[in-house]
Amino acid sequence: MKLHHAFLRFLAIVAGLLLSLTIHAQEKPALVVVIVIDGLPQEQVLKYRDQYGPGGFLRLLNEGAWYGDGHHGHAVTLTAPGHATVLTGTYPYRTGIIANEWNDRWTLEQVYNTGDVAHTYIGEETKKLDGTSPKRLRVSTVGDELKYATGGAAKVVTVSGKDRGAILLAGHRGTAYMYMGKSGRFASTTYYMKAHPQWHDKYYAARPQDQWAGKTWPLLLDESAYARSMPEGQPWQRNLMGMGTKFPFQLQADGPGYYAALIRTPYGDEATLDFARAAMEGESLGRNPSGATDLLGISLSTHDYINHGFGPESRVSHDHLLRVDRLLAGFFSHLDQRIGAGKYVVALTADHGFMNAPEYSKASGVPGERLNSATLMSELNAALAKRFKVQGNLAAKFSYPTIILDQSLIAKTALENAEVERAAQSFLQAYPGIAAVYTRTQLEAGMLPENAFKVPVTRAWNKDLSGDLYVIFQPGNMMGSNTATHGSPWAYDTHVPLMLYGKSWIKPGKRAERALVADIAPTLSWLLEIRLPNGSEGRVLTESLK
Repeated sequence: MKLHHAFLRFLAIVAGLLLSLTIHAQEKPALVVVIVIDGLPQEQVLKYRDQYGPGGFLRLLNEGAWYGDGHHGHAVTLTAPGHATVLTGTYPYRTGIIANEWNDRWTLEQVYNTGDVAHTYIGEETKKLDGTSPKRLRVSTVGDELKYATGGAAKVVTVSGKDRGAILLAGHRGTAYMYMGKSGRFASTTYYMKAHPQWHDKYYAARPQDQWAGKTWPLLLDESAYARSMPEGQPWQRNLMGMGTKFPFQLQADGPGYYAALIRTPYGDEATLDFARAAMEGESLGRNPSGATDLLGISLSTHDYINHGFGPESRVSHDHLLRVDRLLAGFFSHLDQRIGAGKYVVALTADHGFMNAPEYSKASGVPGERLNSATLMSELNAALAKRFKVQGNLAAKFSYPTIILDQSLIAKTALENAEVERAAQSFLQAYPGIAAVYTRTQLEAGMLPENAFKVPVTRAWNKDLSGDLYVIFQPGNMMGSNTATHGSPWAYDTHVPLMLYGKSWIKPGKRAERALVADIAPTLSWLLEIRLPNGSEGRVLTESLK
């Protein structure tokens, strides 16, 4: 009997040791997957919840943690600033990514957020303002710190339909691949490597980018399922890359036009996820021989193109999101099979939300107008010329969301910067469609009024790079020729999905706490037990962690 009890105690000790080893082995995920859906407002995620299939958004909503009050915390809700925030945990005033493109304050030359003439795409045409490196990103990312913590053993790979979507997720030490509209391939740049790896060339030897040539994009469900969405054919909606304005849209059978249009259909998202799978296999992501955690970043770009062309209220946008849901389900299933259901973590968010088309808003009884930047600048300059009795344009450039004053003309005419700023501010604050205007003098001194704009505008404005007057339009108002757009501090642009999933680490459930996209970076850093990105100012979402 004593021998029997001793044996049982021995088995218990062994079992305890095995359990301890298992728990220790699962302390860190094998793979972190960060998914950014370009231009996806939170309201759309929930609006079509009843039409999702199993395994996509429903997996995140039912088995993951998600925040109903998740937001971007900066005022300039554009693609590049949003992507930069996701894995840095901070905002444009620190990242240096103040917009997608902007004008230099002194030369007025255009600057692109990931532009770098020192580097080119590998095997592809490179234009002057193409995104080729993270040169302008002033802070580190989760991937950078992961590489540092593991002595370079961790692999960080990102994939996107847009250069800025891939590069700003990859950070300084990861590897970015972006879609090429002339060849239909995903390519990297000479910043990351001299030549593509063998797995990349092998993947494209079969020309997988041609599989959707001539294919149509029909409605996924019966027409009755889209009653809550605006039909196509509205006068304010655009033609989808030569494929028409109504379902079914049809891709060309071949040629450069096909590749350019592909990324603006659901098949562009499919191509992105297919390439992400190839990168996972080629780089052995999630199976790192060193035991280090790897990071895969994916930015799906198509939804932004669709919402710009048709509006988030449209049937086209509705159908596209249902297709994204099915694609995500397939990708998550692939992660289960390749990595293991309890061995990876997913963080899903968006770089910004979206406003409705102004015409749709007005028809619904909500204010909405289109403004013209050329008219605004002309009238502003006329007013300044009259006020200061000068010839020439004191307001040199509208570099959204700021206006740059002509410093040389101000100096030449012996005017005071602050006086010109105040005069321009006074004119603009009375201009139809403008809600608020802040001057460089106010921003540099931290003297913004105590209102809801103070924090997000301060986070969005960089004293070295940004213009002299920060302009905020009234809700529902926009500039530009798109059907709808984004870029404001209003809730329709800041309110985005913020979802976490990971069976071994994430506590499922809807969260009522307010959370910011900047919180993703510190939360992932905590899970990975690595140093925070050096500019990080978000919080760890402890309420969602097991």
